[in-house]
Amino acid sequence: MKILKRIAVIFIILVIIIITVSLIITSRISRRGLPDYNEKLVLDGLESTVNVYRDEYGTPHIYAGSEHDLYLVTGYLMAQDRMWQMDLLRRVTLGRLSEIFGDDFVETDLLLRSLRYSEKSEKIMMNTDKKIIRSIEAYCQGVNQYIRNFKGNYPFEFVLLGYEPQLWEPVHTYNLIGYMAWDLKSGWKEITLEKLASRLDKQHLQGLLPAELEKTSVVFASDERDLMAANRITELSKLEELGMDIFEGSNNWAVSGSKTESGMPILANDMHLSFNIPGIWMQIHQVINNSFNCTGLALPGQPFLIVGHNDSIAWGMTNTYTDNLDYYEEKINPEDSNQYFYLNNWHDFIIQDEIIRSKGGSDHHRTYRLNHRGPVVSEVKGIPDKVVTIHWVGDEPSNELRSIYLVNRASNWDEFRDAFATFRSISQNIAYADREGNIGIYCCAGVPLRNRDTVFAVLPGWTDEYDWKGMVPFDELPHEFNPVRGYVSSANNKTVDNAYPYHISTWYSEPYRIDRIRELLEKKERYTVSDFMNIQNDRVSKFSQLFLSRLLPEIKHFDDWSSEEALALDLLDAWDYDMSPKKAAASVCELWSYYLLVSVFEDELGDSLFGEFLATGNLPRIALANLLHSEEFVWIDKINTEQEETLADVAAESFRSTIHELVNKQGSDTTGWQWGKIESLTLEHPLAKVEALNRIFKLNRGPYAVGGSYHTIAQYRFQWFKPGKIDLGPSHRSIYDLSDWDRMVSVIPTGNSGIPSSEFYCNQTNMYINGEYHPDRFSEDQVKEYAVYIATYSPTE
Repeated sequence: MKILKRIAVIFIILVIIIITVSLIITSRISRRGLPDYNEKLVLDGLESTVNVYRDEYGTPHIYAGSEHDLYLVTGYLMAQDRMWQMDLLRRVTLGRLSEIFGDDFVETDLLLRSLRYSEKSEKIMMNTDKKIIRSIEAYCQGVNQYIRNFKGNYPFEFVLLGYEPQLWEPVHTYNLIGYMAWDLKSGWKEITLEKLASRLDKQHLQGLLPAELEKTSVVFASDERDLMAANRITELSKLEELGMDIFEGSNNWAVSGSKTESGMPILANDMHLSFNIPGIWMQIHQVINNSFNCTGLALPGQPFLIVGHNDSIAWGMTNTYTDNLDYYEEKINPEDSNQYFYLNNWHDFIIQDEIIRSKGGSDHHRTYRLNHRGPVVSEVKGIPDKVVTIHWVGDEPSNELRSIYLVNRASNWDEFRDAFATFRSISQNIAYADREGNIGIYCCAGVPLRNRDTVFAVLPGWTDEYDWKGMVPFDELPHEFNPVRGYVSSANNKTVDNAYPYHISTWYSEPYRIDRIRELLEKKERYTVSDFMNIQNDRVSKFSQLFLSRLLPEIKHFDDWSSEEALALDLLDAWDYDMSPKKAAASVCELWSYYLLVSVFEDELGDSLFGEFLATGNLPRIALANLLHSEEFVWIDKINTEQEETLADVAAESFRSTIHELVNKQGSDTTGWQWGKIESLTLEHPLAKVEALNRIFKLNRGPYAVGGSYHTIAQYRFQWFKPGKIDLGPSHRSIYDLSDWDRMVSVIPTGNSGIPSSEFYCNQTNMYINGEYHPDRFSEDQVKEYAVYIATYSPTE
């Protein structure tokens, strides 16, 4: 017995030792790379001392004596908090994901390499002002000093994946232009419509196109705008899994002093992107003595502020959904498959050989082809019987980093315009306000000049008829300056009406968000920052109002409802269209719209094509809009039944499916149903897909019940084929009060640090979920008063 007891004691001691050692190792790994925010450090290349004040939210306020010093320290600090995210973005633009994630990413890497980000970056750098190049080189110096200084102590992702970051080069920063341009492209999913067109007659196809949206609210109204001129998507789904396919929609608006209590403009912006950890933005405040003072959001990997404000102006962005990608079918030489026919001659494809190294050491030999337009994408898009190329705006001349560098320093409308004249690959409607009391908005976009008389098509590639003929001149792009209505606004809705002479977009967002924004901007005589907070967090749905006004009358005559169905109808009758998470009616209406799609479209498309249709995101929303506005919608009658279905039939069928699911998932007590129990937000780290890592390092946050939907101002979008999983929403909320810069408020969903053990990792999440904001201090007195940490960086002696 004594021996057994002794063995048991030894076993327990060994277990305790193993657990203790494991906890120590885990703790050490999780704390790797954690910066000392109070450090006093000598950095090579500095010209003078730089002080960095961090507030309680982890925002670095950088005070430097020169541009060189400012951007060198910016690079160092950004690498401290976001090095692995920066490296991941770099690997996306270089097509080098397989090296750290394995064979599953080989085809993704091949597609990314065919986009040739670095080739364009080299051209841009050759034509960029030397002072901007010097700023980016200084930024690279800072990043590389972090890489050298922290060798052997990089964040845990590098340890777990078994590699170290390479030195940062200017081309890696410029490649982010291509990354953002590709992510914001419009038209990539048009090939799904080509597949649908091969299956459908003209009437059915027309029901999926944005005919009704042609009549909706536009950003630049004819009466006030100032115009200078009268599937195979597997490879890209890998990026979505990593949280790298992120850019999507947004809201912005600005009101003049005539509509504010302070008598000065207020500007609001919330860009809607995919959710991930680390979040896409880092909050930074940059100061150079008395010559430069700018604060806002930076994309890790480059040093300038994408949106924000300086001493004189504020600006914020929304995506225009410019049609900036076209498909071309190439005629192939039957005697030589590497030749295509163009303008009466056979031409050779450029054949690019690639060696893609995979984690574990294996090499994969791949090739891609391209011609004068761009790469062949037939295999990526699952088109086995054609050779299809793309031409996209990322291959066109632009210089977005010049634009951002200059707007950080702009002091008026003319300088703002000059800055964004080279902002072509990343098309945005950019709202503006200044300290002189002016407001405006400019469509800063690369809008192709081309002959395109169809909404979508794979165009004939053997002629130059459909080739691009340049871009719409910047001065002829839509813009407004001090409109008499007293405000400007955009929410990814249609840019201009049909009187505008150039085609800008097809796949813009439905008008529900912009109509609600404008409704609220017309509701009061005077507005405050607090009012704008309420608007940004508004969850009242104009879509739900339209949906119920159309469908409830259709099903009122049915009298065979179950008790739960009858109670659900009563909920909808009494509902105020508020999609807050505890609203029962919101869950009924939103699920009903989903099941209506299933009832109307699935039988004719079949499982596979219906799934691809849902995956496009915008086509189902457009189809719903057309259905709700149409008196006779051709899709309503099912092809697999003998009777002729009416709107009332499919509305009742889908309503019953909705209530059946709600009863199954939330019980028969309708008063206990909640939209937030169906739709929820989880902030996910790419490595948290390994559940053990998520538990050990506490990588993810959530789920959170947030309410809203794709059609509310507080946009929380879920994937149609995965109802309930939110994949997109506000990546920040920022409000700029031009009467006093210290009144600016903002919030991001995560935090400024990407290191899980940092106090600034997801430290803003609860605030964000609750619709709260924190102050963004701008004056030096305020910055110093609220500083929690102070770091000093000195030059070598």
